[in-house]
Amino acid sequence: MPEIAEIARIVHFLRIHLVGKTVKTASAIDDANVFGKVGTTGSEVTAALSGKKVVSAGNQGKYFWIVLSKPPHLVMHFGMTGWIHIKGERTAYTNYYNKMKADEADAWPPKYWKFQLKTDDAVELAFTDPRRFGRVRLVNCDGKSIRQNTPLVENGPDPVVDTDVFTEAFLSQKMRSRHVPIKALLLDQAAISGIGNWVGDEVLYQAKLHPEQYCNEFSDEQITKLYGAIRYVCQLAVDKLGDSDQFPKDWIFHYRWGKGTKGPGHLPSGEKLAFLTVGGRTSCYAPDLQKKTGGVVPGVKEELAESDEEGPKPKKSSKSKTVAKKAESKAEPEVKQPRKRKVKAEDSEDEKSVKKGKVVQAKSQAKSSARTNGTGADVNIAQDAEEEGGRRRSGRLRTKPT
Repeated sequence: MPEIAEIARIVHFLRIHLVGKTVKTASAIDDANVFGKVGTTGSEVTAALSGKKVVSAGNQGKYFWIVLSKPPHLVMHFGMTGWIHIKGERTAYTNYYNKMKADEADAWPPKYWKFQLKTDDAVELAFTDPRRFGRVRLVNCDGKSIRQNTPLVENGPDPVVDTDVFTEAFLSQKMRSRHVPIKALLLDQAAISGIGNWVGDEVLYQAKLHPEQYCNEFSDEQITKLYGAIRYVCQLAVDKLGDSDQFPKDWIFHYRWGKGTKGPGHLPSGEKLAFLTVGGRTSCYAPDLQKKTGGVVPGVKEELAESDEEGPKPKKSSKSKTVAKKAESKAEPEVKQPRKRKVKAEDSEDEKSVKKGKVVQAKSQAKSSARTNGTGADVNIAQDAEEEGGRRRSGRLRTKPT
């Protein structure tokens, strides 16, 4: 998911290519997720853009916006796979385009576009989102007060944009007032804007803090280190416009992508990496460097990253499992089961009659009890008895699920 640095990258391109231009034409697909889930439509977005001048562009954490000459203004969120493309420009990273087919990389409009526009001086821009978790909404307010409106007002300060608000005292107060794993606090956009999974891992690695330790159980010294790490990682990542090739080589970022594959599994200095999973979210950390100094959330699943030397363990195929089962059954001596006594037809009928009588009797008692007690609890007992009799008759008596 695009985080603080990737959003800063897009705003950088918007300021160069879009701000100060007038939108000559615009069009949008009526996507019920991208537009509909935030209360607008493709046609409303088209109308909002058409003929308007783009006055400015800004960002707060994972949100970014363009202020138009007249409200409403566009506030956007990329979700998992959203992005902004500008014709003739490579707004994304080299690896993004390398994964695309040759005819798709330069196709216009790009695949999965949701809205597109063209300015008076022929700049063409498109918002794309293959998985449709992104959101494009219209905010009807004065452009200068856009951050005092939903959804921006509900989000915490941006560590780079809001240095006057995001102070060490602010971070300390947030940590002392909560009892959640520190990684969870960092990912909470209502507390701090812009930190996602990879930034959170990097920050905690730089501060040498365990990702699942409760946030209110760190010392003042550790909070100071964490604050410094947040400012350092976020500012540098934004300055480099999210270009990971320019990140320091000792960042854990370069080595955290090996889960489930034949990844490095360790840092250049030799420390092993591991993955923690809590609530479906995965954290990468260095256990030898990021020690626990306080309480840790229970139910943490730890998994060592696979190293180059070891490689991933091969999965057994269903065929090999079958062969293994056969070999196991041959190795064990066969134990003959005693034969079941054959029941004569007349005996079977007698048994059926007896069981049927028991069920009828149970039903009768249950109904009588229900009439007496005013409840239907005993009727369930009779039904259970009937079902049990049926299972016995079919020869498959099973434990009834509770």
